[in-house]
Amino acid sequence: MFETLRRKQPGANLFRLCFYELMCLNLRVLSSLFYRARTFNAQNVPASGPLILAANHQSNLDPPLIGIGLRQRHLTFVAKSGLFNFKPLATAISLLNALPINDEGGDITAIKETITRLQTGSAVLIFPEGSRCSHGAIEAYKRGVALLVKKARCPVVPVAIEGAFDAWPHTALFPRLFGCRVYVKYGTPIAYDELFKDGPEAALRRLREESERMRLELRSTLRQQTSGRFPAPSRGDAPAVAPTSAC
Repeated sequence: MFETLRRKQPGANLFRLCFYELMCLNLRVLSSLFYRARTFNAQNVPASGPLILAANHQSNLDPPLIGIGLRQRHLTFVAKSGLFNFKPLATAISLLNALPINDEGGDITAIKETITRLQTGSAVLIFPEGSRCSHGAIEAYKRGVALLVKKARCPVVPVAIEGAFDAWPHTALFPRLFGCRVYVKYGTPIAYDELFKDGPEAALRRLREESERMRLELRSTLRQQTSGRFPAPSRGDAPAVAPTSAC
């Protein structure tokens, strides 16, 4: 039993492993109750080895809902350093493998911190947009993401989340707890050489297009299952035209 647990996060102590598992169990129950959360194709995510998961960023619900869908391994994710100012919260998210990134440190700091985790065989969740989207569709990807992947030279799994923007948009202080549904879909791992065969710009474009395609599929499924009631019509109904960001 313990060996199976340790394989989910190499190098972690037993307390950290158990804390992560307990939080995931609780969050699965809560997300099912409040958002009827569902995940699709979680089996696509390899159970071991360095891995980057690149997801669209709709709300503060994204990291936990993407993480709890994976029972085969634990995730590391990047969090703004301001979240670590409140000690109880800092302790909790640190045990959940959050990496504090200085808001003024830029991509270089984030890359160094993330590479360290990847070298230990971790799976790292990143949000290439850099911040939560403003309208539900996927916005520009930061060029620093390409630099991270080039240094890590590991597979990348595109991920899509849909419904989270309506549940907790960036303009709201608190999330809606009822009346929304949130779905997550995991794509097929893309090997480093395959992803970068046409250069970094093409690599970012492919990751963004893969996630946006899956997001729109999830959006269509949500509409079918709610007789068109959710999500509400918005700019998120079509892919946004967004060039690669310079930052």
